[in-house]
Amino acid sequence: MKAAIYARVSTRDKGQDNENQLRELRAFAERLGYSVCKEYTDQDSGSKADRPQFKQMFLDAHQRRFDVVLFWALDRFSREGVAETLGYLQNLSVSGVQFKSFTEQYLDSTGIFKDAVIGILAAIAKQERVRLSERTKAGLVKARLKGSKIGRPTVDASLVARVKRLKEAGTSDRAIGKALGISAASVKKYSAT
Repeated sequence: MKAAIYARVSTRDKGQDNENQLRELRAFAERLGYSVCKEYTDQDSGSKADRPQFKQMFLDAHQRRFDVVLFWALDRFSREGVAETLGYLQNLSVSGVQFKSFTEQYLDSTGIFKDAVIGILAAIAKQERVRLSERTKAGLVKARLKGSKIGRPTVDASLVARVKRLKEAGTSDRAIGKALGISAASVKKYSAT
């Protein structure tokens, strides 16, 4: 099998580089009988997907340039959250590419438990979304109890009337907006109501 290696250290990890991970992952690939065809290395935070080599790896996976991706640990692969990480692993699977973690033996889509791994991660991602929703609702309740107004601010009816009067008088949207301290887009919206 052709293997790709993905290694990442954060730029905040002062004095660290990817070499420790790469050395171990190369030996891991050799023990498994895989030939390493490409190594992708980033020195960026794992909390964002905008990592050059990470993005390139997915482009190459889509083109089936390798059969499996080896990475040190899931937190080296991505730290964006369970749902996002699950999405990346599913993208690999959809491209026909498997994945295997060096330090987490259960993260292995090359074996018989492939579907179980994805299913467990999907269940965890679902729970994460539920918890996020619950925290958001609790935060909104707390804000309302403190007197915060939630949602869009109401439009002042007198402002709309002034916009319409100026518009009927032939004043441009830009001039109206400048005079009333609102955007030209708001002028257009208020004059249409």
